Amino acid sequence: MKQALVDDTEDVSLDFGNEEELAFRKAKIRHPVATFFHLFFRVSAIVTYVGCDWFSKSFVGCFVTVLLLLSFDFWSVKNVTGRLMVGLRWWNQIDEDGKSHWIFEARKVSPDMVAATEAEARVFWLGLIVCPMIWIVFFFSSLFSLKLKWLALVIAGISLQAANLYGYVLCKMGGESDVSKITASFLSQTVFQTACPSDFQKPGLEGLEIHKH
Repeated sequence: MKQALVDDTEDVSLDFGNEEELAFRKAKIRHPVATFFHLFFRVSAIVTYVGCDWFSKSFVGCFVTVLLLLSFDFWSVKNVTGRLMVGLRWWNQIDEDGKSHWIFEARKVSPDMVAATEAEARVFWLGLIVCPMIWIVFFFSSLFSLKLKWLALVIAGISLQAANLYGYVLCKMGGESDVSKITASFLSQTVFQTACPSDFQKPGLEGLEIHKH
């Protein structure tokens, strides 16, 4: 009876480290400024485009404003928010022979470096995927409503945001250049990440180069 009492009251060491880390990665946003600007420019461009007829009668003013917002969005997403929020980066460089090289990098997570949180990663990918789809809707609406003067702006929006989406998908999938393989792999990995949230952000690629002749 005494032995049972000792067993029942014996201190048990519980490790809450993994649960705390998982909760941190799910809920915490480590880069609030980057997360804000990841959505600010692209959402502002969409809102300005939709409300141009209400805010101003100047087509040129609206055109330039939206184009500037799209350009700011392209630069910030390509050079800042992707690196901070998901640890990915891509760019193009020309070597001395005039050949174009596409470089895709993914940050390796070290024990001293906390991985990007799931909240940030979800915001990043949702903003990256949804906004180009909205511009595609704008393209067909402008085409069918015969607002042809807006087509150049809409095409610019699709091109700039699709370029970032394409580059980051290549980073995520290891620099694979086959579009069909990219799509299949990205969808399967997304399903897997949804089932296993703890493995959401584990990029394993660093410094991969793709040469295009």
